[in-house]
Formats: sequence, C-alpha cells, structure tokens
Amino acid sequence: MLLALRLTGLGWYVAICIVIGVVGGLGLDKLTGTVPLFTLLGTVLGSVLAFWGLYKMVQPVLYGMNSGKSTDKRGEH
Repeated sequence: MLLALRLTGLGWYVAICIVIGVVGGLGLDKLTGTVPLFTLLGTVLGSVLAFWGLYKMVQPVLYGMNSGKSTDKRGEH
C-alpha cells in the first residue's frame, strides 16, 4: 500500500510539472502574441524538469536496494 502511494505521488509530480509548463507557455504566448512557441517550450521544459526530478527521487531507492543486496551477499559468503 505504501508503494502505491509513493508511485501515485510521483505520477502527480510529473503531471503537475508538465501542466505548469504548458499553462505558463500558453500565458506567455497570449502576452506576446506568438501561438505555439512558448507553449512548446513550456511543454519541453516541464517534461525535462519532471523526468529529471523523478530520476532524482527514485535514484536513492534504486541505489539503496542495490547496495543492500550487495551487503547481504557479502554477509552470506
């Protein structure tokens, strides 16, 4: 159950980053009069930030699991 809540939180993080990028891009496009430019840039920036943050959040879990497995194997031998 705890894992499901963590994964849901990660999904919300990704979604919010992308939505903020798109909405910010739409707002800038409206102010400047350009149609797709800032919307596309906002989408790309939001996506890059979302997946970079996702990687940073998941990295300790992945490397923690790997280091835990390697110490268990050393203890068994």
